[in-house]
Amino acid sequence: MSERIGFIGLGIMGSGMARNLVEKGHDVTVWNRTTSRADELAAVGATAVDSPKAVAESCDITMICVSDTPDVEAVLHGGQGVLSGLGEGQLVIDHSTISPSATLRFAEEVGDLGAFWLDAPVSGGSEGAARGTLSIMIGGDADQFERSVPFLEAFGTTITHVGPTGAGQLVKLVNQILVVGTQLAVSEALLFAEAGGLDLEKTLSAVAGGAAGSWMLSNRGPQMIVRDWRPGFTIDLQQKDLRLVLEAADELGAPVVGTGLVFQMYRALQRRGLGGDGNHALVKALEEMSGITLGT
Repeated sequence: MSERIGFIGLGIMGSGMARNLVEKGHDVTVWNRTTSRADELAAVGATAVDSPKAVAESCDITMICVSDTPDVEAVLHGGQGVLSGLGEGQLVIDHSTISPSATLRFAEEVGDLGAFWLDAPVSGGSEGAARGTLSIMIGGDADQFERSVPFLEAFGTTITHVGPTGAGQLVKLVNQILVVGTQLAVSEALLFAEAGGLDLEKTLSAVAGGAAGSWMLSNRGPQMIVRDWRPGFTIDLQQKDLRLVLEAADELGAPVVGTGLVFQMYRALQRRGLGGDGNHALVKALEEMSGITLGT
């Protein structure tokens, strides 16, 4: 008998992930703070309930995908939290990107109840969540990883067990260092092309398939040159992840010079009220510095 899946958090990423679980034929129970999001999933076959506790009580595996460490804390704790409905042998999979040290604490709390925890943050933007092509980096027990794979395959194509509890969160922070560093390079390169009077579409076609190619260039470059700032991942969420990078790097004594620079550039854009733009709007900070405007 297939295990029953719970999904908590139906935002920009979670909604696509949960929908893929439903469409792949899994028995899915959902909860979201904004109930209309859960109702949308119920309309395509999920069961909507009124609390995280109710999700845990009715499911074998509970997946969480919320914005930040305090949000995971809120979902887990309290009289209507996941922990109050969790039983022995159940599994919690956290797809949120949160503090690695908090992850260890949450895993211990779940373990005290005889249940299991996997930290399994995802990468690939809202497009990947909708298409079922996310990359998932997972920390935790190897047997529980194997248990989770048939369900994670509903929305992920690269599913990697990277180490013990907490390793998934650390690898996600590695991912975010690479994402923002690449986004800065894409922003500089396209603004350079603009300044040189190049055809931006042809420039993208010329470089995307070579050594300079990247996911950010191929997926966000075309949006940037037509000034489409709709988010696959917002500046506000990116900043949250970069804060986690900077905190962890401080604990580890690791230099993240470029990441710190991008953090400050995004902060300037947030001050301008642009936190809801996609993270590819980083180029706007360079436009402000240079007086050059991309795609005009």
